[in-house]
Amino acid sequence: MLYAMGATPRLGKVADGTALTDFDEIAIAHQLSTQTSVAHGVWRDHKLNLLDTPGATAFILDSRLALRAAETALIVLDAHNGVEIGTETVRQYAAEFNLPCFVFINKLDKEQTDVESCLQVLTEQCDLRPVLLQIPIGIEKQFRGLVDVVRQRAFLYQTDGSGAFVEADVPANLQTAVAKAREALIERVAESDDRLLETFFEQGTLTDEQVLAGLPAAIRSQSLTPVFLGSATLNIGIPQLLDALVSIAPDPAHVGGWLGMSPLDDNLVSPRHVTDDEPFAGYVFKTLDEQFNRISLCKIVSGILRPDSLVLNGSRGALEKVAALYTLQGRQLDKLTEAHAGDIVALTKLKDTHTGDTLCDKAAPVRFAPVTMPEPAISFAIEPKSRADEDKLSGAMLRILEQDGTLRYARDPQTREFILSGTNQQHIELTVERLKVRYGVEVAIHAPKVPYLETFKGRVEVHARHKKQTGGRGQFGDCKCIFEALPHGTGFRFVDKIVGGVIPQQFRPAVEKGILEAAEHGALAGYPVVDFQVELVDGSYHTVDSDELSFKLAGRKAFRAAMEKVKLVLLEPIMHVVVSVPNEFAGDAMSDLSTRRGRILGINAKGNRQIVEAHVPLGEMLTYATALNSLTSGRGSYTMRFAHYDEAPPQVTQRVVAEAQAAGRVRALEEV
Repeated sequence: MLYAMGATPRLGKVADGTALTDFDEIAIAHQLSTQTSVAHGVWRDHKLNLLDTPGATAFILDSRLALRAAETALIVLDAHNGVEIGTETVRQYAAEFNLPCFVFINKLDKEQTDVESCLQVLTEQCDLRPVLLQIPIGIEKQFRGLVDVVRQRAFLYQTDGSGAFVEADVPANLQTAVAKAREALIERVAESDDRLLETFFEQGTLTDEQVLAGLPAAIRSQSLTPVFLGSATLNIGIPQLLDALVSIAPDPAHVGGWLGMSPLDDNLVSPRHVTDDEPFAGYVFKTLDEQFNRISLCKIVSGILRPDSLVLNGSRGALEKVAALYTLQGRQLDKLTEAHAGDIVALTKLKDTHTGDTLCDKAAPVRFAPVTMPEPAISFAIEPKSRADEDKLSGAMLRILEQDGTLRYARDPQTREFILSGTNQQHIELTVERLKVRYGVEVAIHAPKVPYLETFKGRVEVHARHKKQTGGRGQFGDCKCIFEALPHGTGFRFVDKIVGGVIPQQFRPAVEKGILEAAEHGALAGYPVVDFQVELVDGSYHTVDSDELSFKLAGRKAFRAAMEKVKLVLLEPIMHVVVSVPNEFAGDAMSDLSTRRGRILGINAKGNRQIVEAHVPLGEMLTYATALNSLTSGRGSYTMRFAHYDEAPPQVTQRVVAEAQAAGRVRALEEV
């Protein structure tokens, strides 16, 4: 498209790393897009902003951010592969933003192409109403052009990639197919408008002018999805697609306003219309880290923005200086003197603006709701390979997280591991590769530890004494405690029931501290012990030898003694899992969850998909992303969040304890 508009002098290809919008080193190396790229061109005196989004499952969520700044979703299909994993996902995202879709069926020059199959699956799996606006002339190696269904004219192309074509009459062998497609198009356009429907019933058809006039409204209302055909590598069909985008696709001024809110009160609605006549407001939909620049991609919703403007970040209440405006052409930055409503611009060196923020005129503050992103589906623990890598890791991850809103990075306070979470394993692996290639940080990844907990059942009284004589001042601490299990989720309680001064007040907190320190290291498998109460009921002290350390060590001994007498229990984290699968995979998905000790909570239909909710132990979910992809041929997705802890069954407890003993994490109970 950019080549046809004259925005680039060569016809770039992803396969050889020359595509204008695939400039990232990781994208070139793996021949796939890893993030949204922005480009633009002019066609028939209309400016077209193009947001080239990733199609790979690992990075498909980036398209969700980009669609917020678009008026139309152009879905590109492979004529042989048809609807793939990402197609359904992007269609769901477009539906969330109520965006109409265009479909371009690509690679009609390749073997085993099937346009009719593509249309059927678009209807059944993507909940679209596809209508052909073109008929192919020839198939596979004989593909050499298209017929415009509306105008009933043929376009015969050179097959040398030049994009040169001549207009001609419809070939005789295609006239029946064109007439049938035209009839289907007319009926669908007529259904979208009462006046056109009345004309259709009266006259039995619509004129070319009536069809062309009714198409934009039909597309906006999503009564139909226009389908175009071609071959990007042969440069066939691109001019006709561009003609359609400037003539029948929704433009910013006719898609309705953006629903804004007051930065001070979410209940106060402040809508903005896409026009230069309203105060400036823009939405930052993506942040890039390129060429040592932090670049904020901003959709101008209303008003005019000029360089050296002082604007308000309506999301954070901070002022920002917009020193310069740029357009992006792939990686290239070109300066602008001003930007108008509907434009997409690049802003650099903003201090406190991030993806999802709103920039606006400080005299007319507004805030647009940011795009919500689902929680990551898979997590890995990462470890720096050297001390130098450890020093650079945090800074590098901050820069990566800024431009990839689908990643999460945090330190697990219990396992003390750094956890990197993403869409799937490929997403994590390519992020690790980016750390090495771009930021010079090498890390290793492995499955994260499951944060088990421990508790016990019953009530027991113990007496513990710490006494040590070394020739000088000794150590002495003596306490009597009652340990009692509490309900799950209660936490820890320490109750001081000392009567009189058998233990001085200043030493009693040391007993609690010693118990907590011992509980942190566990008693069964080395995991923290929780949900219990300790009553300090008696004890004794020595006027010379007693101190805080002595009573802390006595508290540790009391904990160990108590754990020898109670029934220890392993607690495993239970996750609330929501799985979305096509209807035909619902039974298999529920069976798989059951084999993972999952408890099915419910199943609901949503379009052509089933939504299964279940409670599943986290330890059974570590490999679920891969399993679900295999089970559903990559068409399933899931989210999960922590629900609660529950007792682990005996076989799990035995395995976890054995692993802890093998790793040397479990202390003998008599140790302090």
